[in-house]
Amino acid sequence: MTELPDLTCLSHDEKDALIRALWAHVQMLTTQVQILTSRVAEFESKLGEPPKTPDNSSVPPSQGKKANRADKPKREGPRKGSLGRKGGGRLLAENPDEMVMARPMCCAHCQAAFHADDHTLAARYDKIDLPKVKPVVTRVEQYAGHCQGCGGTTLAPLPDGLEPGSPFSLNIVGLAIYLRFTHAISYRRLCRLMAELFDLAISQGALDATFRRAMPRFDAEIGAILARLRRARVVCCDETSVRVAGKTCWDWVFQNGEVVIHVIRHSRGARVVGEVMDGHRPAIWVSDLYSAQQGHAAGWQICLAHQLRDCTFAIEAGDAIFAPRMKALLLRAFVLARRRHHLAASTRRQYRQRLERELDAVMALAPTQRDGRRLRKRYGKLRGHLFTFLDHPEVGADNNASERELRPTATYRKVTGGFRSDWGKDLFAAFRSVVGTAARQGIDAYQAVRMTLSGQSVLAPG
Repeated sequence: MTELPDLTCLSHDEKDALIRALWAHVQMLTTQVQILTSRVAEFESKLGEPPKTPDNSSVPPSQGKKANRADKPKREGPRKGSLGRKGGGRLLAENPDEMVMARPMCCAHCQAAFHADDHTLAARYDKIDLPKVKPVVTRVEQYAGHCQGCGGTTLAPLPDGLEPGSPFSLNIVGLAIYLRFTHAISYRRLCRLMAELFDLAISQGALDATFRRAMPRFDAEIGAILARLRRARVVCCDETSVRVAGKTCWDWVFQNGEVVIHVIRHSRGARVVGEVMDGHRPAIWVSDLYSAQQGHAAGWQICLAHQLRDCTFAIEAGDAIFAPRMKALLLRAFVLARRRHHLAASTRRQYRQRLERELDAVMALAPTQRDGRRLRKRYGKLRGHLFTFLDHPEVGADNNASERELRPTATYRKVTGGFRSDWGKDLFAAFRSVVGTAARQGIDAYQAVRMTLSGQSVLAPG
């Protein structure tokens, strides 16, 4: 510690200036101490809180810590079949491509010859193989005719699919897009896969150009899907983060039982909803409690799955008054949500009235724990949007369908790290929109890509 300097040589003015400087420094230190004290109090208050997990919060499952599984006791005897499964191995193909019948000609013991009636079927099974896939190259020679009369030139017409331009057919383009965006295969690995499995040499630049040429087909289908969404009565919405050119963006999904639309934007604000919906206000909006998701429809069903997790966290944090009762009420709501399609309108009204009376009793409680008070304040404002599904049975009690639509985006982000260009993110969003819409019609992803590239719509008629 330094010694106190000699202040006797200072003048009165110099001492006054020193005192003012020291006073300003003391005030600054006092403010800093107050800030640090409040932070310490905040941290101390969190010491007793339970950890955030996928079961009690919106933490994604990939970030949850999984406990080690206990060693299973050794099984005695053969493994039991799964519930609802009879077992017996793979089913035989209905129309095998080739039949092989192996019949013994003579007895292996005495060499006596067998007659036709001596044979009985001992075993029947299928052996499955894949043929070697090689590219089929079609050389096109297009001739031009020169008229001797008028001097004009006429090009010979070409069959569909053999037009000049890209040498790769619709099947190759569809397979490349499918592998790229469904299985998150990089350009380099995709080139290697094509070369090793299909003996097809294709460069990364050719893949890039091929994907760009496919964009107009997907854009046309997106326009049709978007038009259907803007007439929808129910819209469910959610969003997740993606990386585009090193910056954080957001993949928004808008979906219902008929269509799916993905858009990737730099904003997480409500203006994205306004851009997509273009003034259309559906009857029901289904979402979480994020502020940008509110106020876009006449009615609103908040996701009860999120509320159930919040109640679980509040219980683990120590609330024994409000959260347990609210969680039990939400669980009963989920039971009714699974049965809502089989209930008459009058029955659903009675169930909602019963839930509202039970909610009145829960809201009359006075929790003392912080998280319990926070939940009670929340539901005091949002209680009218908890049980909307009982008035509109086409709406579920949660927004899990939107979250399932966003899972491939999260997987793609983790595998690839994101997108390097705007057109790449737009193609991915269009692909996910087409594939998600097609899945609602029972059309698989590869078939949906081929249909889109060939100009066919994946939308259901109507």
